Formats: sequence, C-alpha cells, structure tokens
Amino acid sequence: MSTQHRRRARVAALTLPLVLAAACGGGADPGGGEQGGAVELTLAHSYTDQQPQHRCGAQVIADEVAAANVGLTVQVFPASQLGGDADRIQSVISGDIDMDIQGASALGAVHEPMSVVDAAYAFEDGEHLARFFGSDASKPLTDGFAEATGTTVLGAWSAGARQFTANQPIRRPEDLAGLRMRFPNSPQFLMNAAALGADPTEVAYEELYLALQQGIVDGQENPIVNIDSQNLGEVQDYLSMSSHQENSNLVLVGPAWEELSQPQKDALAKAVDAAVEQVPGCVEQDEAKILEKWTADGAFQVVDDVDTAAFRAKAEEHLRANLTPEQLTVYEAIRGSATP
Repeated sequence: MSTQHRRRARVAALTLPLVLAAACGGGADPGGGEQGGAVELTLAHSYTDQQPQHRCGAQVIADEVAAANVGLTVQVFPASQLGGDADRIQSVISGDIDMDIQGASALGAVHEPMSVVDAAYAFEDGEHLARFFGSDASKPLTDGFAEATGTTVLGAWSAGARQFTANQPIRRPEDLAGLRMRFPNSPQFLMNAAALGADPTEVAYEELYLALQQGIVDGQENPIVNIDSQNLGEVQDYLSMSSHQENSNLVLVGPAWEELSQPQKDALAKAVDAAVEQVPGCVEQDEAKILEKWTADGAFQVVDDVDTAAFRAKAEEHLRANLTPEQLTVYEAIRGSATP
C-alpha cells in the first residue's frame, strides 16, 4: 500500500461514511509529485464553513491550488471533522492529516515557544502578525518549530482581535477585579489572563453560552465573529473593545510537503499567500456587519473607550517577568518587528 493510500485510509477512518468515499478516492503514488502523478492533500480545521477562516482561508487555498493545474488538489475538512486541535496537530506530525489551520496556543503544546504568538498585546494589529510571519524575523521560530515537529509553517493570518464581554463595562485593568472571566484552557491564555489582571475560569467553548447564562462565569473574551456565532449578546450586556490579542491562525503542512514536486510546492505556497491576503479583509467585513447588527438590535452596548495603553503596559510587565528565556526571545522578535 502506497504512502498516499495509507494516509487516506487513516483519514477516512476518522470521518463520516459520506466523507470516507471522498477521502479514499484516487490513488496517487508515493512521491507522486516528483513522478508527475496526481497528489491530493487533506486540509483540516475547526471552523464552520461560514466563518472567514474557511471561506477566505481554507477554501481559497483549495481553489488556488486547483487553478494552478499542477497535479495537486486540496480537500478541506472543516468543523473539526478530523478531530479537535490537540488531536489534529499530532495527526499532522504523524502524516495522517496533511495540512491544518491552528492557533498558536494549541501549537505551543508541541513547541512551547510558538505559544508566544498568542501573548497579550504581542502584536500591534493583524497586519503586524502577517508581516512578522512573512519576514526573516519569524525564521528562528518557524525553523525551530519545523525541527521539533517535522511540520512546515506556510503562512499565518489574524482572524480578528479578541474583545471582552461582560454585564458591566471593562475599560481599565481594575474593572476586571472580582469578575470570573472565561479564558481558554491553555498556558498562554491563562498567562494572558494574569497579565491583564483577570481571574480566569476554565469553561469549554461549547459550554460558554450556558455558563454565562447560569452565572458560572461573569464574562469572557473572544473575537467578534466568535461572539456572534455563539449568540453571546443574549447573555451579556457590554462589549468592551480591548483588542488585547490577535486571534492567530497558522497554516501547517506535514511530511507530505516533501512528496510534492517543486511546481506543486510553489503552487501551494502561493495559494496560502493568497489566503493570508484575503482573510483579514473578510474578517473586517464580517465584523463591520456584526457590529452594525448589534447596534441596530441593541444586543450589546459597545464600549470603545477602553484604556488599551493601561492594559498593554500591565501585560508587557507581566510577560517579561514570566516568559521563559526562549519564549522571551520570540516575544522580543515580535515586538521588534512592530514597525515596518
């Protein structure tokens, strides 16, 4: 059984019967790219097909690769069809899944320095994040990640800045005192909570609405598109525009990268570049529509006078005191790339 056949069989075992037929179809030779045969790559992620990470990210990659006509296709599996973040990164490393779109915090589980990409106020904005990963400043980080995991970072984008919601305004770090704020359960997110002055409570994303409704937590933080998709305006009164973290997405490819011919590698890299260009604009458009809707229906009172300078100063002091030396090196590289 060829390398491609084995990988497809393993992916098919994780999917619904309808997906199985698509995942097992075809039959590329191992190293098919070098031999001129057709190669099909699997690309997984955790977002719905309505979110910009899929529409303007994963689907653009698949479409651009198909248009290049180099004997390469990309089949996209959205909505965690091939497993959750922690499972998928291990599957990419093993070669069971070819490509993935992951947040940096999840990747910190396999290479700790990568988590710093999700540090509070590490980036000035989404453009800064994309610029960092498109520059030589990121090479020590991405090269180290490749050495540790055998996977290649092809590009990165921001899927929007993370904002606070609660039943009271959050304008200054002091306003977080006494609030049970939900943060994702990862070391970097929990460090961010401490850096911002929050008391973090761990709640699964899927249980967040109910936890807010029942008062298990008082508030939370997420990008606007996620806040909208979870209908959190039904159980929260205020949206405080803290923009305290860029919601990172990194596009990864595992061992299959080495099976591709150079034209196929070039086509895939160019396709990822196209997605990196498109996602931020799609996110911006989606956020503008959502904010307009919230203003019209009163779902949230939008607090746009947050003292971000106070939050930023508090976060930087905490991060510099608590990051490991290796993590601090990454943090300094990110901050040093703030100015074009």
